[in-house]
Amino acid sequence: MPAKPSVFKRIFLLCWNIINGTRKLFLNLIFFGLIIALIVTLSSEETLKVEDGSALVLNLSGTIVDQKRRVDPLEAAMKSGSAKDGSGEILLSDVIDVVNNASSDARISQLVLDLGHLRGTGMSKLQSIGDALNNFKETGKPIVAHANWFGQNQYFLASFADRIYLNPQGSVEIEGLGRYRQYFKSALDKLKIKAHVFRVGTFKSAVEPFIRDDMSDAAKEANLALLNDLWESYSTTVGQNRDIAASQLSLSAKEYLAELDKADGQSSQMALNLKWVDELKTAEEFRLSMVDAVGKSADGESFKQVDFYDYLSVTASHPLLLADNKVGIIVAKGKILNGSQPAGEIGGESTSELLRKARFDDSIKAVVLRVDSPGGSAFASEQIRQEVLALKAANKPIVVSMGSYAASGGYWISASADYIYATPTTLTGSIGIFGMVTTFEDSLASIGVHTDGVATSDWAGFSVTKGISPQISAVIQRHIERGYKDFISLVATERDMTLEQVDNIAQGRVWTGRKALELGLVDGIGDLQNAVTHAAELAKIDHFDTEVIQQELSPQDQFIQEMFASAAVYIPESLTQTTLLEKFLGEFSTVAETLQTFDDPNGVYLYCDTCAD
Repeated sequence: MPAKPSVFKRIFLLCWNIINGTRKLFLNLIFFGLIIALIVTLSSEETLKVEDGSALVLNLSGTIVDQKRRVDPLEAAMKSGSAKDGSGEILLSDVIDVVNNASSDARISQLVLDLGHLRGTGMSKLQSIGDALNNFKETGKPIVAHANWFGQNQYFLASFADRIYLNPQGSVEIEGLGRYRQYFKSALDKLKIKAHVFRVGTFKSAVEPFIRDDMSDAAKEANLALLNDLWESYSTTVGQNRDIAASQLSLSAKEYLAELDKADGQSSQMALNLKWVDELKTAEEFRLSMVDAVGKSADGESFKQVDFYDYLSVTASHPLLLADNKVGIIVAKGKILNGSQPAGEIGGESTSELLRKARFDDSIKAVVLRVDSPGGSAFASEQIRQEVLALKAANKPIVVSMGSYAASGGYWISASADYIYATPTTLTGSIGIFGMVTTFEDSLASIGVHTDGVATSDWAGFSVTKGISPQISAVIQRHIERGYKDFISLVATERDMTLEQVDNIAQGRVWTGRKALELGLVDGIGDLQNAVTHAAELAKIDHFDTEVIQQELSPQDQFIQEMFASAAVYIPESLTQTTLLEKFLGEFSTVAETLQTFDDPNGVYLYCDTCAD
């Protein structure tokens, strides 16, 4: 007769059944809860109708990008929330398309800028939107902006409006530009960690935090010149838009206090006195003025309006592509890493595959490579550039359109194009190279851990726990020097310059697009549309369509992301909040996390840390 289970075994099985049953119940509750939330969301949607005379409310929320990154479904559920909460990404092309469509839409009478949830966005992208706003105004339709508070980025866009309204308790915060960072040399010394740095380029400051406790004079010189150039673009544009002196935007602390005293300490009145805004209005006063201007909405609660997201959904078009004549657009956005990377990032293999796809597609007659990258892996950058050369060899013109930044590796992948466009505020150049190895022999020794053994060569015995010999250091430095020579040689060849000319403007120095044009690093100042037009001209095609060549999500991935994004609204806010401690730790670990993502097989990097900030 078989033995009866022991008492302990029965208790264990009972506990396991309880735990397993609870687990299944919890998962089922989440799953069915999300399904119910999705059904409720979909069933509550009504057909959107744009009323005649409506105002388009351009409520831009989140960050404006050239290409959205692929979001994990669980991450989308836990973090994204509503598309309008400021945590997501908006395609620059969508914003420009919406503004352009509204300019010719008889149902839209004016445009309202609602920028309270607009997050950090490169000035070049803001300028592209500003150009579209200027085109909108040329149709005779007014633009107004209203906010409780304008930050520097928000105010830049608001300056394109005909009138700016500010809450009487609000403010306009124009701070100028600065660059500060943390330095870790003393901390590394205390931890007995050695940072072995190999670099070429006086201004290649990406590794300075690991070898200094302050910013070098060369880095200060380069950064200040860059910031002054960028600020000149900002203040000149805003000054012209507002018909005020550019110097009136950059107040010293003493001048600011004097202006604040004139306004009896009220920030909003100071903004009005300085002509930064046109009128002070509460949210209710603004609503009533808009009701007078465009009429009351159907529900009677506000003025006739359609917001950005709804208008985008009703105006999005999918034109039939001309089968034989297309200009392909490929976006290279983010750090350059090896291998295949998801949509919204650059991979040596995945981005090369997109370029190959364009090369073998007979309907693609020319390609625009939209670069928005601070660089990264030298190996992956060269992989991508080789595909650019293959496109040219196939007699398909390739034009680069630089976004907010296209520096270091971002410039490497751009250099061989037939023509390069940058915006005035694009950050580019940073022609330099570095490598870094951290070793822990002293740190480990301090706690009694030592490394010893034998090997058949210096390389086989190399270990970060054992240190690095002067001979190996010399070899690595020689590789870095060769990489720098390859970089400036590439630029000299492609830009028809001498090595000395390139070296004088290289050394890791970062330039604005406006200065890069003077130096010969780019061919013209223009945006993505200029690049598309020029690519078609080079291909000698008069009538063409454009096609964005990108990694596509499977139908299953699309469904899952839409389901989670919709259901995210119902997730408790406490689960989506980030604590102050988490934010602090996130900032503290940014540099380390960036270095961890680097995966060049040779440990050689073309990276612009100034651009990444």
